[in-house]
Amino acid sequence: MRKTITTFLLLILLSPMHGREIIPFNDGWSFKKAGTVLQALRNEWQPVAIPHTWNDEDMQVKKNIFYAGETYYKKVITPDSTWSDKRVFLRFEGVASVAELFINGEACGNHKGAYAAFAIEISNRLKYGQENEILVKVDNSSRPDVIPVNHTLFGVYGGIYRPVQLIVTEKINIAVNDYASPGIFITQQHVTRKTANVSIKIKAENKTKNAENIRIVSTIYETSGKIKAQRENAVKISPQGRQFFEQDLEIKNPHLWQGLEDPYLYKVVVQLLAGDKVLDEVVQPLGLRHLELKTADGMYLNGRKIPMYGVCRHQDWWQLGSALTNEQHDTDLAIIREIGATTIRFAHYQQAEYIYAKCDSIGFIVWAEIPFVNRVSTQETDNAKLQLTELIRQNYNHPSIYVWGLHNEVYTPYDYTVALTTELNDLAKSEDPHRYTVSVNGHQTVDQASNLNADIQGINHYFGWYSGEIQDIEKWITGMEQHFPEYNVIFSEYGAEANIDQQEENVGEFGRYYSQFYPETFATKFHEIQWSIIAEHPYLLASYVWNTFDFATPVNTQGGVEARNMKGLVTFDRKIKKDAFYWYKANWSKEPVLYLTQRRLVDRENEITPVTVYSNIGIPQLFVNDVEIKDFSQGRRPVHYIFDHVKLKAGENVIEAKIRHQGELLVDKITWNYQPGKQVKKATSPTKKTEEHIGL
Repeated sequence: MRKTITTFLLLILLSPMHGREIIPFNDGWSFKKAGTVLQALRNEWQPVAIPHTWNDEDMQVKKNIFYAGETYYKKVITPDSTWSDKRVFLRFEGVASVAELFINGEACGNHKGAYAAFAIEISNRLKYGQENEILVKVDNSSRPDVIPVNHTLFGVYGGIYRPVQLIVTEKINIAVNDYASPGIFITQQHVTRKTANVSIKIKAENKTKNAENIRIVSTIYETSGKIKAQRENAVKISPQGRQFFEQDLEIKNPHLWQGLEDPYLYKVVVQLLAGDKVLDEVVQPLGLRHLELKTADGMYLNGRKIPMYGVCRHQDWWQLGSALTNEQHDTDLAIIREIGATTIRFAHYQQAEYIYAKCDSIGFIVWAEIPFVNRVSTQETDNAKLQLTELIRQNYNHPSIYVWGLHNEVYTPYDYTVALTTELNDLAKSEDPHRYTVSVNGHQTVDQASNLNADIQGINHYFGWYSGEIQDIEKWITGMEQHFPEYNVIFSEYGAEANIDQQEENVGEFGRYYSQFYPETFATKFHEIQWSIIAEHPYLLASYVWNTFDFATPVNTQGGVEARNMKGLVTFDRKIKKDAFYWYKANWSKEPVLYLTQRRLVDRENEITPVTVYSNIGIPQLFVNDVEIKDFSQGRRPVHYIFDHVKLKAGENVIEAKIRHQGELLVDKITWNYQPGKQVKKATSPTKKTEEHIGL
């Protein structure tokens, strides 16, 4: 079933649309940096393919050395002469962060914001049948009127880093440049297993000189290709202004979208027809579902409670930056699926269209947000509203999205910020009254004025990392339950840095933030304790580990590594899954897990030591140098087995965990070296071996 649905989704995304041509516009570009006037004159054009970023290296290796400034992209095209009686658009899925478009040297449009798509009509600027120069000026400098207003929490990689399309339509068409949305908006109400009411709003335009009689046909298809429902209306479309039409359909005995268990997708096809001619056509997914968050209880999908096992995801990759292919997006989602997560917070900005579509077909429940983060300039009001409108309109039809994120850790000046966050919530509710909104603060309570203007309060806190002890989380949750029982609260970020090249046997419960020593073993303990507590408190409607992957922070040095945040459960290059990854996999996944921790802490200084095994398939056997160790204790979670007081011999020690599952013997094996009397030197920077896999 999953393979069928995934194939069906790809057909939705890739099948050609009647009445319009969608032409990939990613090859044949040239690029150069500008810098000073003299540098701009000296810089030579170099060939590039889109997606492209100029920061794929300099934002990742050393802090504060990256280039943020003006650059240029150009491309020459010869538009078909038959297009002269049509409409032509350029649609950019992502340009960071300010773009200006020129056609044959004339300004044609601009866009502010690194993460949303935008479409610009170029019909009247092209010379048909002749060569035309497309020039895009791109600048990723920080500026107070474009969010995010700095590169502090994460770097804004400059470039045309997501795909570009040339779209050619008839003069009567479904809107292309309505904030680069699909031009149709599918609303579902009263969804049950017996019936579902679906309303489709169509935004259409007529650029001919006369009003025209057309038909609008909306068809909902099952995955088999069978028609599930259809509606047709004859309308007169005026040549003045954008036209709005709405069609209502009832679906009987719907096949519901049930998340990871059964992410069933219908296909919605909306056509504009003149006689038998298809003037335009747009295809969108439809997942019929009812999502409800119940205070102090949890998430209900179609009336069934489901766990909200959450992770956050930054999009950048080592040596690729943000210029990713669908293959990299697939890799990230496969890793998130492997760990057993059910929900993803795509932080802190709108992410690729492909990845939201894949979440529809996989069944993840998604939090989507805008990059209003970290600092307030008091000049970002218009841009924050623009980016929220773009986020919602472009992604309105994705069934996987349950909440719109308005901001993350923005505070002073309070009067301005409270007013803006109120406006953002009102805007989100006007654009989409059927989904939740969420605001996020970095304090321990929900009574922050700038964070009370949404349906849900997200709280980021790192007990035992930035302050206090790891165990402090329990006192915090019980206090919240007592003092704020009627609030909808999500634990939106928690985590600890984990440098896989820094290891330590004896770790306490105090954070390491103010040092440059971030041992993986501390982070493992952090997650063991905190998830064990979180799992016992349904007051937290969801929780999100920060972060799935290490990512670039180009103005910071952390854990002895410049320009890197290492709170990820997986390394920046996606090659190594840290111990904490398997902790969550053992707790969340239905796949069998048998895992020995501290496999990178090879050189040992303690003769007597605990050995920890994660197993979600029963009590494991532990063997040390072929001798079975039978005494163990169990942690707060049933997957957590600690074999205390294991004695190591001098030299090499072979540690094996074994368990029989469904007739098969599963084994995990590691090797430790114990040198009596020899003090183990703790690594404080990447070793040569590590340099090979993280590229430093």
